[in-house]
Amino acid sequence: MEQKSIHMEQRTHTTQDGKTVIVLTPTGRLDITTAWQFRLKLQECISKLSHHVVVNLGQVNFIDSSGLTSLVAGMRDADKVRGSFRICNVHPEARLVFEVTMMDSVFEIFETEEEALEGVPRGIAS
Repeated sequence: MEQKSIHMEQRTHTTQDGKTVIVLTPTGRLDITTAWQFRLKLQECISKLSHHVVVNLGQVNFIDSSGLTSLVAGMRDADKVRGSFRICNVHPEARLVFEVTMMDSVFEIFETEEEALEGVPRGIAS
């Protein structure tokens, strides 16, 4: 199977209380051909840059079980280091996958990136 790459925008946000949050915005499909690359990017961000990550899924129009698995792994990585892992702006076509798999109750999902950043993460030691 041909390995595809996923385009990803990465920005750094600093909260009012001085915490660094990495905002990742992948584009296209988060599926079996791209999930491994996305997973590595999440690992790198959480271990080297910040324990706090927001994933903006507004540009991801398709997500499969591999994509969900990479998100769960990112959330676990953040939990291990007492960080935070939030998802925002889920594309309507991808939202159905979260609802059907009941992952919408597992993740902290916010409507907008601003909302996801507002609460990151008060009272959590980084």
